[in-house]
Amino acid sequence: MITLYDYWRSSAAYRIRIALNLMGLPYTAIPVNLLTGEHRSPENLARNPQGLVPTLAIDGLLLTQSLAILEYLDEVHGAGLLPADAPGRARARALAYAVAMEIGPVCNLSVRSHVAKASGGAISADDWQTHHMTRGLAALERMLDHPSTGTFCHGDRVTIADICLVPQIYNARRQGIDVTSLSRIGAIMANLESLPAVAAAHPDRHQPQDTP
Repeated sequence: MITLYDYWRSSAAYRIRIALNLMGLPYTAIPVNLLTGEHRSPENLARNPQGLVPTLAIDGLLLTQSLAILEYLDEVHGAGLLPADAPGRARARALAYAVAMEIGPVCNLSVRSHVAKASGGAISADDWQTHHMTRGLAALERMLDHPSTGTFCHGDRVTIADICLVPQIYNARRQGIDVTSLSRIGAIMANLESLPAVAAAHPDRHQPQDTP
């Protein structure tokens, strides 16, 4: 049995939902409400000492950090999320890291809130997020101007890069950022969003009924 400790709008948890769906692995989702501070509860800290989501219970293990989880699923369960060749793996990782290590961390809830508070309101959380998302996605668009870009970020098979891209574009749209000028990203997203496994992982399908 696989258990995912999840928050419906967490980009990192969203990545794992996509991967599990693509692999056809059934799982039980247990929500951890970030807005109410449930991630800082003793129960969640026992699973995830950083007080984050996701945590994936699989194979008798408690795995944390979404990129590490994705690589575990690739290595142990044959997820096929990394290309077979070393140059391809390096490129797929670079694209994934450009999102998950550059854009994502500076735009997460705790950072946005801290910036707004520390600046005394001179920088709003929304302005901060819009700035970093816009700049980061523009750089990613340039990275995708590459012969190895295909139906998806790298070739014609979903990789770790695509799994990171989908939640980031969801966040950008939710933030009201116009991504229509990012033609390469737009074409890849259209292909990704046509996949049932990706559609099934969308936050709207995992929103708790009592959440506005």
